Amino acid sequence: MLGIFQFISLACGIVISFFPDEIDRVTGRWRQPPDADPADITRWPTDISRDIVPVSCHSHNDYWRRVPLYSAIEAGCTGVEADVWLFDDELFVGHTRAALTPSRTLRKMYIDPLMKILGKQNPITHFHPDTDQPRNGVFDTDPSQTLVLLIDFKTDGEEAWNYVYTQLTPLRESGYLTYYNGSDIINGPITVVGTGNAPFNRIAASTTYRDIFFDAPLNRLVNNVDRIDINTRLKGRTGNAGQGMSGISDGDIRPDTFNLTNSYYASVSFKKAVGVPWMLHLTDRQIQTIRAQIRAAHRQGLKVRYWGTPDWPRSLRNHVWRVLASEGADMLNVDDLVSATRKDWAPSFSDWWH
Repeated sequence: MLGIFQFISLACGIVISFFPDEIDRVTGRWRQPPDADPADITRWPTDISRDIVPVSCHSHNDYWRRVPLYSAIEAGCTGVEADVWLFDDELFVGHTRAALTPSRTLRKMYIDPLMKILGKQNPITHFHPDTDQPRNGVFDTDPSQTLVLLIDFKTDGEEAWNYVYTQLTPLRESGYLTYYNGSDIINGPITVVGTGNAPFNRIAASTTYRDIFFDAPLNRLVNNVDRIDINTRLKGRTGNAGQGMSGISDGDIRPDTFNLTNSYYASVSFKKAVGVPWMLHLTDRQIQTIRAQIRAAHRQGLKVRYWGTPDWPRSLRNHVWRVLASEGADMLNVDDLVSATRKDWAPSFSDWWH
């Protein structure tokens, strides 16, 4: 039964991501926005993201969208995800090797578009002759809001590291990246986070400058005070659950190993860390587990993200979203951008057949 439930959830998430919605249909303005006419009072230099209010949601497997990156921003999502594979000295984007194509690269799908978007958000005009410090982000309604670019290293992290770091150069040199300067975090329009096989040792190597942060394992941050009975519940489940541990041995991981100077997210598989809501409702014990994990991550200054949350039925999905939001999870990992950003999560009888 568990296998069937998980298969249905995965299938529903994939199907949803392939169907266009109003978000996909209006993203044309992002790709080819008309030049602003000085006499047109309905337009202004930074209006590319007009009326978009940022929401704490992460566009899971963003490259599956009909319009990657733009659909997520149009919905207001403050996080996007790119799975990268290193082949022939290039970083290709896709869920599996079979899905890779020569044209779908990290540079073409994310780096170059972000440079264009941020260039429009930081214009030089007669009225604005100097570049803002700090730089404006992608959202005109909240220029200080960062957009998280989660890069999932699918191939060997050590081999891919230099390629990822080098391809971020345009964003870095333009002052668009969040970075650690040895004492403080300086927020920028784009925050890059490495997950999957991202090498923590390379991320943490420099003590004076970092602009790629780690996706810490949430279930490893809980100390004995917060643990309740989590240790028993998660026995045998503390291995690699989506975040690579290359460059650091399992025995060297302590609750304080990951902090805001080297990490940004604290993530974990919902099923492995919390369990399956068998009665289509989270139990008190599961909610206590969530509280302990969120409390531990926030103590280290990290933002909580659960991946692999249930997608179906919608009543269960919405219930989990409501609980995570109310308990303080910082980012919802979602496939359905419309439902997530509208926050219309009230129970509905029709949820059972959608």
